[in-house]
Amino acid sequence: MGKIAFVFPGQGAQYVGMGKEICENYEMASEIFEQASEAVGYDMKKLCFEGPEEELKKTENTQPAILTTCIAMSKILENEGIKPDVSAGLSLGEYASLVIANMMDFKDSVALVKKRGKYMQEAVPLGVGTMAAILGMDKEVLEEVLDLSKEFGVVEAANFNSPGQIVISGEVKAVEKACEIAKEKGAKKAVILPVSAPFHCSMLIPAGEKLSGELDNVELREGNMPVLSNAQNKYYTLDDTKDFLVQQVSKSVLWVDNVEKMINDGVDTFVEIGPGKSLSGFIKKIAKKLGTKVNTYNVSDMKTLNDTIDVLKG
Repeated sequence: MGKIAFVFPGQGAQYVGMGKEICENYEMASEIFEQASEAVGYDMKKLCFEGPEEELKKTENTQPAILTTCIAMSKILENEGIKPDVSAGLSLGEYASLVIANMMDFKDSVALVKKRGKYMQEAVPLGVGTMAAILGMDKEVLEEVLDLSKEFGVVEAANFNSPGQIVISGEVKAVEKACEIAKEKGAKKAVILPVSAPFHCSMLIPAGEKLSGELDNVELREGNMPVLSNAQNKYYTLDDTKDFLVQQVSKSVLWVDNVEKMINDGVDTFVEIGPGKSLSGFIKKIAKKLGTKVNTYNVSDMKTLNDTIDVLKG
């Protein structure tokens, strides 16, 4: 068997009820939620299990909520003897990777991502920026589209999620224009996303600067496993950690590159941990394009947890 990677989702995967079943069945998961509540100053179980959805969707609540759910689930797997050889996460998910690699304490990280979410939301006034998913278009053609749209304002590639799915980010007019041009140039779809800010573009540099100040107060350590950076597609070192996390706020998420690197480094089993299962879909498409086969498992509730444990311990 090849190497195992734990991968963690980003913002947008959240739903009311996430983590509830796991907490009802595992004391260690419940304790993680209690630690999160202490760190952020509100009842994390209540937010995740009961909502309301409008509260859970607020960026400064979403980020610590997803991180908490991811860590609670990954701790159970580790307790069952299922440990990763490498880890990566999509945007926010990278923090879960750093926690399981012991590069950052969980309580520090959950308080930090609450602030990260707040700074990201505050960086651009509501209604000024947006994001859009461009489906069925090559990276090279999309670069032309972005060049043609720049006269209308800031517009940049934000997420390279999978072959044929790229998310763009920037000022509303420029993003709308890019969607128009993308359709003219053969994109299957160009859809404005229901987001509250233009994440992962240069408009969020001020949020990264504020986060930099917060990171000065957090203890960062050498990891006990490799963790990949979205912004650089390189493995973290202690010296890079702060820079990589600051860059990650305003630079593109190189998820396709991350997955290709893990596969090329011997990973053949990916375990997606946390709410949703979009990463598993992206990984299968990336592997297919590389002409290789990988195993993907998803842990989001008791059934998927037990299924994954049965297969990986069997």
